[in-house]
Amino acid sequence: MTKLSVNINKIATLRNARGGNVPDLLKVATDIQNFGAQGITIHPRPDERHIRYQDARDLKAIVHTEYNIEGNPQHNFIDLVLECKPTQVTLVPDAIGAITSSAGWDTIKNESYLIEVVQEFKRNGIRTSIFVDPVLEIIEGAKKTGTDRIELYTEAFAHQYSLGNKNGIDPYVEAAKLANELGLGINAGHDLSLDNVQFFNQNIPGLLEVSIGHALISEALYLGLDNVVNMYLNKLK
Repeated sequence: MTKLSVNINKIATLRNARGGNVPDLLKVATDIQNFGAQGITIHPRPDERHIRYQDARDLKAIVHTEYNIEGNPQHNFIDLVLECKPTQVTLVPDAIGAITSSAGWDTIKNESYLIEVVQEFKRNGIRTSIFVDPVLEIIEGAKKTGTDRIELYTEAFAHQYSLGNKNGIDPYVEAAKLANELGLGINAGHDLSLDNVQFFNQNIPGLLEVSIGHALISEALYLGLDNVVNMYLNKLK
């Protein structure tokens, strides 16, 4: 089945809003894994407005499933990842101050830079994934960087699906087929939810992992975290 990695940024946002340590990020990460999730994702940003760099260090001893750290590979981020040595690093081209991710990499324009970054992480035994839009030329460019995987940026799919347009998945299917042919692993994330994740999973060949945070935590406010994690797992079978 496709693995579920839960992004816990929103837990850190809630904690930081009040100060102190409620909710306890480390306990939540432990509980999410105990509920059945196969991974924990964090996305520290330079201003540390949700996940703090120290959180990344502290989680290293807590995460016994897959540990995925996302972010823009600036110097401080690279140093943090090399220190923590997570299972996977996902490279995301976030601008400083961005509220959330809004685009994938231009792997053609940034080829030499991405090659350098990917090689550094792979030398340290860290699986690499590059956040990309479902554009065939961009997928081909990702292959040239030496990355292990791509993460398909799924906001466009989620928007079209919410409008009732299931054909919005077509570019993702074609991108996945090409990635499979090129030997790239496939992850996906952004705006996936209980409403659309099963359809996405059933139609994307070779999908290995989804990373879900905002929707999952929002749904858990009504349905409970344990329940929601297992609802996702059922849809990803």
